[in-house]
Amino acid sequence: MSTEKPTIVLVHGAFAESASWNGVISRLQSHGVTVVAAANPLRSLAVDAAYVRDVIASIGGPVILVGHSYGGIVITEAAADNPAVVGLVYVSAFVPETGQSAFDLSTSAPGSTLGDTLTAYPVTTGGNEFAIRTEAFHHQFAADVAEDVAALMAATQRPVTEAALSDAVTAANPAWKGIPSWHVFGDQDLNIPLAVFRAGAERASSRATREIAGASHAALVSNPDIVAEVIASAGKAYVASQTSSAA
Repeated sequence: MSTEKPTIVLVHGAFAESASWNGVISRLQSHGVTVVAAANPLRSLAVDAAYVRDVIASIGGPVILVGHSYGGIVITEAAADNPAVVGLVYVSAFVPETGQSAFDLSTSAPGSTLGDTLTAYPVTTGGNEFAIRTEAFHHQFAADVAEDVAALMAATQRPVTEAALSDAVTAANPAWKGIPSWHVFGDQDLNIPLAVFRAGAERASSRATREIAGASHAALVSNPDIVAEVIASAGKAYVASQTSSAA
């Protein structure tokens, strides 16, 4: 009996965009893995999670949902009580409990220097949105990435609304409570404190946790081999579980 392989759905976070997954995508595709990089709207948690749920529904099969940074909040909400999602991978990402937001978690431990690098401006739909100042982007977001690559990332970053970062998870059963999860992050992240990553992995009873020495918040760009390996582990675990149950 053949087992359907899961599709990998990648969800970027704030100050990034779907191309930030390119290195990870190429490595997964070289092994015949089907990958979709969703364009996270970064407008509000409700809007962003609804969009990701639409992407999942369009696939029509099992999905491993992967979130980077704020994307961890989004996948936690989007995958809640969603039987299509069979695994979660948190890449330098928040792992929220019900009622927690990105702002809450980013300040739950000392160490983030993100606030000092942000610029804010109003949007016509109301409120403000944030971007990282161009001259601060390399050091703050991607210190272990080549300067020319970081410059491209700074120029193509997707701003995020204040509402999205302050919206709390509403799901009564955050996805990581019922879906197995894997966690990978760098120990030199300046956006999200290392203690927050470690606490999130422990909270979710992580199946496996990879802490990358020297990696920045852009670990998916600077260390695509490791990130792809962790994602592949989640996919293999699902296939193994299905094969075992069918035996």
